[in-house]
Amino acid sequence: MARVLVVGGGGREHALSSLISESPGVDEVLCAPGNAGIAAVARCLPVGADEEDGILDAARSSRADLVVVGPEAPLCAGLADRLRAAGVPTFGPSALAARLEGSKSWAKELMRKSGIPTAPFSVHTDLPSVERALRSRAPGPVVVKADGLAAGKGVRVCDDVDEAILAARELMSGAFGEAGRTLLVEDRLFGEEVSFHVLCDGERVLPLDPAQDHKRLEDGDRGPNTGGMGAYAPAPVVDAAMRARILREIAEPTVRAMRDERAPFTGALFIGLMIVDGRPMVLEYNVRFGDPETQALVMRLEGDFAGALRASAQGDLSRTDLRVRPGAALCVVLAAEGYPATVRRGDPIEGLDRAAAMEDVAVFHAGTKRDREGRVVTAGGRVLGVAARGSCVTDAAERAYRAAGEIRFTGKRARSDIGRRAIDRERAR
Repeated sequence: MARVLVVGGGGREHALSSLISESPGVDEVLCAPGNAGIAAVARCLPVGADEEDGILDAARSSRADLVVVGPEAPLCAGLADRLRAAGVPTFGPSALAARLEGSKSWAKELMRKSGIPTAPFSVHTDLPSVERALRSRAPGPVVVKADGLAAGKGVRVCDDVDEAILAARELMSGAFGEAGRTLLVEDRLFGEEVSFHVLCDGERVLPLDPAQDHKRLEDGDRGPNTGGMGAYAPAPVVDAAMRARILREIAEPTVRAMRDERAPFTGALFIGLMIVDGRPMVLEYNVRFGDPETQALVMRLEGDFAGALRASAQGDLSRTDLRVRPGAALCVVLAAEGYPATVRRGDPIEGLDRAAAMEDVAVFHAGTKRDREGRVVTAGGRVLGVAARGSCVTDAAERAYRAAGEIRFTGKRARSDIGRRAIDRERAR
Protein backbone atom coordinates (compact mmCIF):
# COMPACT_ATOMS: atom_id res chain seq x y z
CA MET A 1 0.00 0.00 0.00
CA ALA A 2 2.09 2.88 -1.27
CA ARG A 3 -0.19 5.91 -0.94
CA VAL A 4 -2.90 6.90 1.56
CA LEU A 5 -5.17 9.95 1.28
CA VAL A 6 -6.61 11.30 4.54
CA VAL A 7 -9.66 13.56 4.29
CA GLY A 8 -9.91 16.39 6.84
CA GLY A 9 -7.81 19.08 8.44
CA GLY A 10 -8.11 18.89 12.22
CA GLY A 11 -6.29 17.39 15.17
CA ARG A 12 -7.83 13.97 14.55
CA GLU A 13 -6.54 13.96 10.97
CA HIS A 14 -3.07 15.04 12.10
CA ALA A 15 -2.98 12.13 14.54
CA LEU A 16 -4.24 9.67 11.92
CA SER A 17 -1.82 10.93 9.28
CA SER A 18 1.11 10.64 11.69
CA LEU A 19 0.40 7.04 12.61
CA ILE A 20 -0.39 6.04 9.02
CA SER A 21 2.94 7.53 7.89
CA GLU A 22 4.71 5.12 10.27
CA SER A 23 2.97 2.03 8.87
CA PRO A 24 5.09 -0.45 6.89
CA GLY A 25 4.57 -0.20 3.14
CA VAL A 26 3.23 3.36 3.17
CA ASP A 27 5.42 5.51 0.94
CA GLU A 28 3.36 8.70 0.99
CA VAL A 29 0.49 10.24 2.93
CA LEU A 30 -1.66 12.94 1.39
CA CYS A 31 -4.20 15.05 3.26
CA ALA A 32 -7.07 17.19 1.99
CA PRO A 33 -6.98 19.95 3.08
CA GLY A 34 -4.59 19.34 6.01
CA ASN A 35 -3.14 22.11 8.18
CA ALA A 36 0.19 23.62 9.20
CA GLY A 37 1.14 20.62 11.34
CA ILE A 38 -0.08 17.90 9.01
CA ALA A 39 2.22 19.33 6.33
CA ALA A 40 5.16 17.85 8.26
CA VAL A 41 3.94 14.26 7.72
CA ALA A 42 1.76 14.51 4.60
CA ARG A 43 1.46 16.33 1.30
CA CYS A 44 -1.45 18.72 1.79
CA LEU A 45 -3.87 19.26 -1.06
CA PRO A 46 -5.99 22.43 -1.51
CA VAL A 47 -9.25 20.49 -1.44
CA GLY A 48 -11.91 20.86 1.25
CA ALA A 49 -13.20 17.80 3.07
CA ASP A 50 -16.71 18.58 1.78
CA GLU A 51 -15.66 18.91 -1.87
CA GLU A 52 -16.71 15.46 -3.11
CA ASP A 53 -15.65 15.99 -6.73
CA GLY A 54 -12.30 17.38 -5.63
CA ILE A 55 -11.65 14.47 -3.25
CA LEU A 56 -12.56 11.96 -5.95
CA ASP A 57 -10.27 13.69 -8.45
CA ALA A 58 -7.45 13.77 -5.87
CA ALA A 59 -7.84 10.06 -5.12
CA ARG A 60 -7.72 9.22 -8.81
CA SER A 61 -4.88 11.54 -9.80
CA SER A 62 -2.71 10.46 -6.87
CA ARG A 63 -3.59 6.79 -7.43
CA ALA A 64 -4.42 6.45 -3.75
CA ASP A 65 -4.40 2.88 -2.48
CA LEU A 66 -6.65 3.87 0.44
CA VAL A 67 -8.74 6.89 1.39
CA VAL A 68 -9.41 7.50 5.11
CA VAL A 69 -12.33 9.87 5.71
CA GLY A 70 -11.96 11.74 9.00
CA PRO A 71 -15.01 14.01 9.54
CA GLU A 72 -18.63 12.91 9.86
CA ALA A 73 -20.28 15.36 7.44
CA PRO A 74 -18.68 13.94 4.24
CA LEU A 75 -19.54 10.41 5.39
CA CYS A 76 -23.17 11.31 6.00
CA ALA A 77 -23.24 13.01 2.59
CA GLY A 78 -22.07 9.82 0.87
CA LEU A 79 -18.39 10.47 0.11
CA ALA A 80 -17.38 6.89 0.91
CA ASP A 81 -20.06 5.59 -1.48
CA ARG A 82 -18.75 7.73 -4.34
CA LEU A 83 -15.15 6.67 -3.74
CA ARG A 84 -16.00 2.98 -3.56
CA ALA A 85 -18.14 3.24 -6.68
CA ALA A 86 -15.04 4.61 -8.43
CA GLY A 87 -13.03 1.60 -7.26
CA VAL A 88 -11.09 3.41 -4.51
CA PRO A 89 -10.69 1.41 -1.26
CA THR A 90 -12.19 3.65 1.44
CA PHE A 91 -12.17 3.55 5.23
CA GLY A 92 -15.51 4.89 6.41
CA PRO A 93 -19.18 3.86 6.33
CA SER A 94 -21.73 4.33 3.59
CA ALA A 95 -24.27 7.13 3.85
CA LEU A 96 -26.88 4.57 4.92
CA ALA A 97 -24.65 3.28 7.72
CA ALA A 98 -23.65 6.83 8.70
CA ARG A 99 -27.25 7.43 9.79
CA LEU A 100 -26.06 6.14 13.16
CA GLU A 101 -24.60 9.62 13.64
CA GLY A 102 -26.52 11.61 11.06
CA SER A 103 -29.90 10.91 12.66
CA LYS A 104 -30.05 10.45 16.41
CA SER A 105 -33.71 9.44 16.22
CA TRP A 106 -32.92 6.71 13.69
CA ALA A 107 -30.09 5.44 15.89
CA LYS A 108 -32.29 5.43 19.00
CA GLU A 109 -35.02 3.50 17.21
CA LEU A 110 -32.41 0.96 16.09
CA MET A 111 -31.26 0.59 19.69
CA ARG A 112 -34.81 0.14 20.93
CA LYS A 113 -35.58 -2.44 18.27
CA SER A 114 -32.34 -4.34 18.91
CA GLY A 115 -32.47 -4.29 22.71
CA ILE A 116 -29.32 -2.18 23.02
CA PRO A 117 -29.35 -0.35 26.39
CA THR A 118 -29.96 3.40 26.15
CA ALA A 119 -31.94 6.10 27.96
CA PRO A 120 -35.75 6.32 27.49
CA PHE A 121 -36.57 8.87 24.79
CA SER A 122 -39.23 10.48 22.62
CA VAL A 123 -38.98 12.06 19.15
CA HIS A 124 -40.67 15.32 18.13
CA THR A 125 -41.01 17.32 14.93
CA ASP A 126 -42.72 20.45 16.28
CA LEU A 127 -42.25 22.70 19.28
CA PRO A 128 -45.73 22.22 20.85
CA SER A 129 -45.16 18.46 20.89
CA VAL A 130 -41.80 18.92 22.62
CA GLU A 131 -43.29 21.24 25.24
CA ARG A 132 -46.17 18.87 25.97
CA ALA A 133 -43.77 15.97 26.39
CA LEU A 134 -41.51 17.96 28.70
CA ARG A 135 -44.37 19.25 30.88
CA SER A 136 -45.91 15.78 31.19
CA ARG A 137 -42.71 14.01 32.28
CA ALA A 138 -41.59 13.53 35.87
CA PRO A 139 -39.50 16.37 37.34
CA GLY A 140 -35.78 16.04 37.00
CA PRO A 141 -32.84 16.50 34.63
CA VAL A 142 -33.47 16.00 30.92
CA VAL A 143 -31.43 16.03 27.72
CA VAL A 144 -32.65 17.73 24.54
CA LYS A 145 -30.86 16.85 21.29
CA ALA A 146 -31.05 18.06 17.71
CA ASP A 147 -31.56 15.04 15.49
CA GLY A 148 -28.97 15.85 12.83
CA LEU A 149 -25.36 16.96 12.60
CA ALA A 150 -24.77 20.19 14.51
CA ALA A 151 -20.96 20.33 14.81
CA GLY A 152 -21.12 19.14 18.42
CA LYS A 153 -23.43 22.01 19.44
CA GLY A 154 -26.80 20.26 19.24
CA VAL A 155 -27.08 18.77 22.75
CA ARG A 156 -28.44 20.53 25.81
CA VAL A 157 -28.21 18.96 29.27
CA CYS A 158 -30.93 20.63 31.35
CA ASP A 159 -31.64 20.58 35.08
CA ASP A 160 -35.40 21.10 34.80
CA VAL A 161 -38.34 21.40 32.42
CA ASP A 162 -38.21 25.18 32.01
CA GLU A 163 -34.55 25.05 31.01
CA ALA A 164 -35.32 22.20 28.60
CA ILE A 165 -38.14 24.16 26.93
CA LEU A 166 -35.79 27.09 26.36
CA ALA A 167 -33.23 24.68 24.90
CA ALA A 168 -35.85 23.16 22.57
CA ARG A 169 -36.87 26.59 21.34
CA GLU A 170 -33.25 27.46 20.63
CA LEU A 171 -32.55 24.21 18.79
CA MET A 172 -35.73 24.54 16.70
CA SER A 173 -35.21 28.26 15.99
CA GLY A 174 -33.72 27.60 12.57
CA ALA A 175 -30.15 28.37 13.61
CA PHE A 176 -29.27 24.67 13.20
CA GLY A 177 -31.09 24.22 9.88
CA GLU A 178 -32.25 20.71 9.07
CA ALA A 179 -30.43 19.32 12.12
CA GLY A 180 -32.90 21.02 14.46
CA ARG A 181 -36.15 20.20 12.66
CA THR A 182 -36.48 17.00 14.70
CA LEU A 183 -35.64 16.84 18.42
CA LEU A 184 -35.08 14.05 20.90
CA VAL A 185 -36.06 14.33 24.54
CA GLU A 186 -34.44 11.74 26.78
CA ASP A 187 -33.77 11.05 30.42
CA ARG A 188 -30.39 12.17 31.66
CA LEU A 189 -28.11 9.32 32.66
CA PHE A 190 -25.75 9.70 35.61
CA GLY A 191 -22.48 7.83 35.86
CA GLU A 192 -19.06 7.88 34.21
CA GLU A 193 -18.70 8.55 30.49
CA VAL A 194 -16.55 6.41 28.20
CA SER A 195 -15.57 6.75 24.55
CA PHE A 196 -15.40 3.23 23.14
CA HIS A 197 -13.95 2.82 19.63
CA VAL A 198 -14.09 -0.30 17.48
CA LEU A 199 -12.90 -0.91 13.95
CA CYS A 200 -15.59 -2.69 11.93
CA ASP A 201 -15.59 -4.68 8.69
CA GLY A 202 -19.34 -5.25 8.41
CA GLU A 203 -19.21 -8.45 10.47
CA ARG A 204 -16.41 -8.25 13.03
CA VAL A 205 -15.31 -5.63 15.54
CA LEU A 206 -11.77 -4.88 16.68
CA PRO A 207 -11.83 -2.89 19.95
CA LEU A 208 -9.37 -0.10 20.65
CA ASP A 209 -8.58 1.48 24.01
CA PRO A 210 -11.51 2.78 26.05
CA ALA A 211 -10.96 6.52 26.44
CA GLN A 212 -12.49 9.35 28.42
CA ASP A 213 -13.17 12.80 26.98
CA HIS A 214 -13.59 16.11 28.84
CA LYS A 215 -16.32 18.17 27.17
CA ARG A 216 -16.73 21.12 29.52
CA LEU A 217 -14.57 24.18 28.99
CA GLU A 218 -13.41 24.69 32.56
CA ASP A 219 -11.84 22.64 35.34
CA GLY A 220 -14.18 20.52 37.40
CA ASP A 221 -16.50 19.98 34.41
CA ARG A 222 -17.87 23.50 34.58
CA GLY A 223 -18.70 25.96 31.83
CA PRO A 224 -20.14 25.38 28.35
CA ASN A 225 -19.84 22.18 26.38
CA THR A 226 -17.08 22.14 23.76
CA GLY A 227 -15.85 19.76 21.10
CA GLY A 228 -13.51 18.37 23.76
CA MET A 229 -10.79 19.90 25.93
CA GLY A 230 -8.75 16.73 26.35
CA ALA A 231 -8.85 12.96 26.64
CA TYR A 232 -6.92 10.03 28.03
CA ALA A 233 -6.71 6.27 27.57
CA PRO A 234 -7.26 3.74 28.89
CA ALA A 235 -10.27 4.70 31.02
CA PRO A 236 -9.96 2.61 34.22
CA VAL A 237 -13.73 2.34 34.64
CA VAL A 238 -13.60 -0.18 31.77
CA ASP A 239 -11.85 -3.26 33.14
CA ALA A 240 -11.63 -6.57 31.27
CA ALA A 241 -15.10 -7.67 32.39
CA MET A 242 -16.70 -4.35 31.42
CA ARG A 243 -14.94 -4.37 28.06
CA ALA A 244 -16.29 -7.86 27.32
CA ARG A 245 -19.77 -6.73 28.35
CA ILE A 246 -19.66 -3.67 26.08
CA LEU A 247 -18.64 -5.85 23.16
CA ARG A 248 -21.28 -8.49 23.91
CA GLU A 249 -24.21 -6.21 24.73
CA ILE A 250 -23.54 -3.16 22.55
CA ALA A 251 -20.79 -3.21 19.90
CA GLU A 252 -21.47 -6.62 18.37
CA PRO A 253 -25.30 -6.25 18.46
CA THR A 254 -24.95 -2.85 16.77
CA VAL A 255 -22.94 -4.31 13.91
CA ARG A 256 -25.43 -7.19 13.57
CA ALA A 257 -28.33 -4.74 13.56
CA MET A 258 -26.70 -2.68 10.83
CA ARG A 259 -26.15 -5.80 8.74
CA ASP A 260 -29.83 -6.70 9.20
CA GLU A 261 -30.74 -3.18 8.05
CA ARG A 262 -28.78 -3.89 4.85
CA ALA A 263 -26.38 -1.13 5.78
CA PRO A 264 -23.30 -3.06 6.95
CA PHE A 265 -20.96 -0.87 8.96
CA THR A 266 -17.32 -0.58 7.94
CA GLY A 267 -14.96 1.98 9.44
CA ALA A 268 -14.53 3.39 12.93
CA LEU A 269 -17.56 3.14 15.21
CA PHE A 270 -17.34 5.44 18.22
CA ILE A 271 -19.81 4.45 20.95
CA GLY A 272 -20.41 7.14 23.54
CA LEU A 273 -21.30 5.33 26.76
CA MET A 274 -22.39 6.12 30.28
CA ILE A 275 -21.53 3.50 32.90
CA VAL A 276 -24.58 3.63 35.16
CA ASP A 277 -24.32 1.58 38.36
CA GLY A 278 -22.01 -0.87 36.61
CA ARG A 279 -24.13 -1.12 33.45
CA PRO A 280 -22.99 0.33 30.09
CA MET A 281 -25.64 2.40 28.29
CA VAL A 282 -25.36 4.15 24.92
CA LEU A 283 -25.46 7.94 24.84
CA GLU A 284 -24.80 8.23 21.12
CA TYR A 285 -22.96 6.78 18.15
CA ASN A 286 -20.37 8.52 16.00
CA VAL A 287 -19.32 7.02 12.69
CA ARG A 288 -15.68 8.12 12.78
CA PHE A 289 -12.80 8.48 15.20
CA GLY A 290 -13.39 10.88 18.07
CA ASP A 291 -11.58 14.15 18.54
CA PRO A 292 -9.59 14.59 20.82
CA GLU A 293 -9.76 10.89 21.79
CA THR A 294 -7.85 9.91 18.64
CA GLN A 295 -4.89 12.05 19.68
CA ALA A 296 -4.56 9.94 22.82
CA LEU A 297 -5.37 6.61 21.16
CA VAL A 298 -2.67 6.86 18.47
CA MET A 299 -0.03 7.36 21.15
CA ARG A 300 -0.85 3.86 22.41
CA LEU A 301 -1.00 2.01 19.09
CA GLU A 302 1.81 0.32 17.24
CA GLY A 303 2.01 -2.05 14.30
CA ASP A 304 0.42 -1.75 10.87
CA PHE A 305 -2.26 0.88 11.48
CA ALA A 306 -2.77 1.59 7.77
CA GLY A 307 -3.07 -2.14 7.16
CA ALA A 308 -5.81 -2.41 9.79
CA LEU A 309 -7.74 0.46 8.18
CA ARG A 310 -7.43 -1.18 4.78
CA ALA A 311 -8.55 -4.54 6.21
CA SER A 312 -11.66 -2.82 7.55
CA ALA A 313 -12.29 -1.22 4.16
CA GLN A 314 -11.91 -4.59 2.44
CA GLY A 315 -14.26 -6.37 4.84
CA ASP A 316 -11.80 -8.66 6.63
CA LEU A 317 -10.37 -7.74 10.03
CA SER A 318 -9.58 -11.36 10.86
CA ARG A 319 -5.84 -10.82 10.44
CA THR A 320 -4.41 -7.49 11.56
CA ASP A 321 -1.08 -6.42 13.04
CA LEU A 322 -2.22 -3.77 15.49
CA ARG A 323 -1.03 -3.71 19.08
CA VAL A 324 -1.50 -1.53 22.15
CA ARG A 325 1.54 -0.29 24.03
CA PRO A 326 1.63 -0.70 27.82
CA GLY A 327 0.99 2.34 29.98
CA ALA A 328 -1.34 5.23 29.21
CA ALA A 329 -1.68 8.32 27.01
CA LEU A 330 -3.24 11.73 27.54
CA CYS A 331 -4.02 14.74 25.33
CA VAL A 332 -4.49 18.35 26.49
CA VAL A 333 -6.28 20.72 24.11
CA LEU A 334 -4.99 24.29 23.82
CA ALA A 335 -7.86 26.52 22.74
CA ALA A 336 -8.09 30.08 21.50
CA GLU A 337 -9.54 32.98 23.48
CA GLY A 338 -13.33 33.03 23.11
CA TYR A 339 -13.74 29.30 22.45
CA PRO A 340 -16.34 27.74 22.06
CA ALA A 341 -17.91 31.00 20.77
CA THR A 342 -16.20 33.56 18.51
CA VAL A 343 -12.42 33.19 18.79
CA ARG A 344 -9.27 35.18 18.14
CA ARG A 345 -7.37 34.17 15.00
CA GLY A 346 -4.01 34.97 13.48
CA ASP A 347 -1.93 34.96 16.67
CA PRO A 348 1.62 33.59 16.27
CA ILE A 349 2.35 30.36 18.13
CA GLU A 350 5.69 29.95 19.89
CA GLY A 351 7.39 26.93 21.43
CA LEU A 352 6.08 24.25 19.07
CA ASP A 353 9.52 22.78 18.37
CA ARG A 354 10.50 22.70 22.05
CA ALA A 355 7.31 20.88 22.99
CA ALA A 356 7.47 18.37 20.14
CA ALA A 357 11.12 17.56 20.95
CA MET A 358 10.23 16.25 24.40
CA GLU A 359 10.36 12.49 24.90
CA ASP A 360 7.10 10.59 24.23
CA VAL A 361 5.28 13.80 23.30
CA ALA A 362 3.44 14.70 20.10
CA VAL A 363 1.86 18.04 19.20
CA PHE A 364 -1.16 17.63 16.93
CA HIS A 365 -2.37 20.70 15.05
CA ALA A 366 -6.09 21.45 14.77
CA GLY A 367 -6.81 25.14 14.12
CA THR A 368 -3.51 26.36 12.67
CA LYS A 369 -2.17 27.77 9.42
CA ARG A 370 0.89 29.58 8.12
CA ASP A 371 0.65 33.32 7.56
CA ARG A 372 2.32 35.30 4.79
CA GLU A 373 5.53 35.44 6.80
CA GLY A 374 5.61 31.66 7.18
CA ARG A 375 4.74 31.72 10.88
CA VAL A 376 2.36 29.14 12.36
CA VAL A 377 -0.66 31.09 13.66
CA THR A 378 -3.99 30.29 15.28
CA ALA A 379 -6.85 29.60 12.87
CA GLY A 380 -9.63 28.02 14.89
CA GLY A 381 -11.16 27.35 18.30
CA ARG A 382 -9.24 24.26 19.28
CA VAL A 383 -5.73 25.16 18.19
CA LEU A 384 -3.50 22.28 19.28
CA GLY A 385 -3.62 18.94 21.07
CA VAL A 386 -0.55 18.15 23.16
CA ALA A 387 -0.37 14.38 23.71
CA ALA A 388 2.01 12.26 25.72
CA ARG A 389 2.68 8.64 26.65
CA GLY A 390 3.54 7.52 30.15
CA SER A 391 3.73 4.52 32.43
CA CYS A 392 0.34 5.55 33.86
CA VAL A 393 -2.16 8.39 33.43
CA THR A 394 -0.38 10.45 36.09
CA ASP A 395 2.92 10.15 34.23
CA ALA A 396 1.31 10.91 30.85
CA ALA A 397 -0.42 13.99 32.30
CA GLU A 398 2.81 15.34 33.76
CA ARG A 399 4.56 15.00 30.38
CA ALA A 400 1.66 16.50 28.42
CA TYR A 401 1.28 19.51 30.72
CA ARG A 402 5.03 20.12 30.79
CA ALA A 403 5.06 20.19 26.99
CA ALA A 404 1.91 22.34 26.83
CA GLY A 405 3.64 24.86 29.07
CA GLU A 406 6.31 25.39 26.40
CA ILE A 407 3.70 26.60 23.89
CA ARG A 408 2.55 30.20 23.89
CA PHE A 409 0.03 32.26 21.97
CA THR A 410 -2.19 35.17 22.95
CA GLY A 411 -5.31 34.08 24.79
CA LYS A 412 -4.24 30.44 25.17
CA ARG A 413 -6.55 28.49 27.45
CA ALA A 414 -6.53 24.89 28.65
CA ARG A 415 -8.02 22.82 31.41
CA SER A 416 -5.58 21.81 34.15
CA ASP A 417 -7.41 18.65 35.23
CA ILE A 418 -7.48 16.34 32.21
CA GLY A 419 -7.35 12.74 33.44
CA ARG A 420 -8.34 13.69 36.99
CA ARG A 421 -10.59 10.66 37.59
CA ALA A 422 -7.86 8.21 36.62
CA ILE A 423 -5.17 10.14 38.48
CA ASP A 424 -7.24 10.11 41.67
CA ARG A 425 -7.69 6.34 41.28
CA GLU A 426 -3.94 5.85 40.80
CA ARG A 427 -3.11 7.94 43.87
CA ALA A 428 -5.62 5.99 45.96
CA ARG A 429 -3.91 2.67 45.29
